[in-house]
Amino acid sequence: FKELAREGFYDGTTIHRVNQAVIQGGDPLSKDDNPKNDGTGKSNKPNIPAEFSDVLYDSGIVGAARAMDVNSQNCQFFVTLKRTPEFDQKYTIFGKVIEGMNNVRTIAGTPRDGERPLEAVKIKSVTVQPKKQ
Repeated sequence: FKELAREGFYDGTTIHRVNQAVIQGGDPLSKDDNPKNDGTGKSNKPNIPAEFSDVLYDSGIVGAARAMDVNSQNCQFFVTLKRTPEFDQKYTIFGKVIEGMNNVRTIAGTPRDGERPLEAVKIKSVTVQPKKQ
């Protein structure tokens, strides 16, 4: 994730999935005009094996999205909107929103058709900040 963020990989991608539990983005295919392929793209980097911890999926946790294969994390990510125990020990956690959760909730409130926002919610850029002490 850090490597992709530093390369600008996420710039211009969209949040392509929104539901009661998460907002999800990071798919490079979300930059094209075909919304039907959103959620299926990946980077040119190798997939990352799953890693689980005792950290629980509370509000603001950033997790690695994946396909059915537990070791298929590649570039897509999600942010949880609430405590989501069904994700515990099933999806790799790699971050936490420490500032700006109000923005995540604003995105979660966007009008949508099913789980897809009606209007594109674009990511301008992603930066990785060190943990505050």
